[in-house]
Amino acid sequence: MSTPLVVTAPEGVGEVVEGDDLAELVLASCDLVDGDVVTITSKVVSKAEGRRRTGDREEALAGETVRVVARRTPTTIVRNHLGLTMAAAGIDASNVTAGDYLLLPEDPDRTARQVREAIAERRGVNVAVLVTDTAGRAWRNGQSDIAIGAAGLLVLEDFAGRTDSYGNPLAVTAPAVADELAGAAELAGGKLAARPFAVVRGRADLVLAAGDHGTGASALIREDGTDLFGYGSREAVVRALAGTGAEVFGSPAPAVDLASAVAEVLGHTVDVEVGPGTVSTGLSAPYDDELARLQTLAFAFGWSVTTTPVDAGATVDITFQPDCP
Repeated sequence: MSTPLVVTAPEGVGEVVEGDDLAELVLASCDLVDGDVVTITSKVVSKAEGRRRTGDREEALAGETVRVVARRTPTTIVRNHLGLTMAAAGIDASNVTAGDYLLLPEDPDRTARQVREAIAERRGVNVAVLVTDTAGRAWRNGQSDIAIGAAGLLVLEDFAGRTDSYGNPLAVTAPAVADELAGAAELAGGKLAARPFAVVRGRADLVLAAGDHGTGASALIREDGTDLFGYGSREAVVRALAGTGAEVFGSPAPAVDLASAVAEVLGHTVDVEVGPGTVSTGLSAPYDDELARLQTLAFAFGWSVTTTPVDAGATVDITFQPDCP
């Protein structure tokens, strides 16, 4: 018989202020057993850790930003110092005094570890701890909670190498169970009910042994260059034209992909030759405008362009070579 999943979000926690002991607050409001998953909203972590600020939010946003991913006034999506891609770097002005705002915790994985260790020491139970926050989703309306900090939890289940009930092999299936648990906890806690803690019971199989904190939630973050959507659509064009931010475009694309893109960009039939590590095309001069477009295209695909005049300058041989990482 399957184990039911039960999510409980206690009331009566009260206002959290700088210096509060989060583990003590959890223990005072939650009845815990081995195998539970405790979730804590990033908002109360930020309050307890003194991340409340007053003043210019735009200045704070600049300080929290590693790079701008996309900007559509008044929304700015950025990659912040935690590696998270979020609107306004996750800066939050809700549930605080008017004029104040909260920065995200400095190190939510560390916070999760500290709370987990304190609970084990004081209560003698082995639980996992998640720090959660609300984020938008590309291609989807609305927001959902995700795990930005984790300790003692298998944050990703790896199904690669297993087969489904029809015998089909699973190649890359990896449920982000930490995010799924964060979403379940948000359903119980709600946004406006002042219930910052939740206990998820029924997935003890995901909780690691005492003393093993696991990878943390940082394992859920894709590195620059591995995400297919490293920039917004407009920003990707700007970065390619400016010739900056190559690391976000990823490793060099296969030659056949570049050759297809060359034909599409030029919009007319071109002899494209794909060789070992090169893509070549012969164009009749003058083609300065096409050369500029091809140089931009090559940058976005992780390749470089070299030109060689042939036929006494009547034709320019354009050759693409991959930029090795």
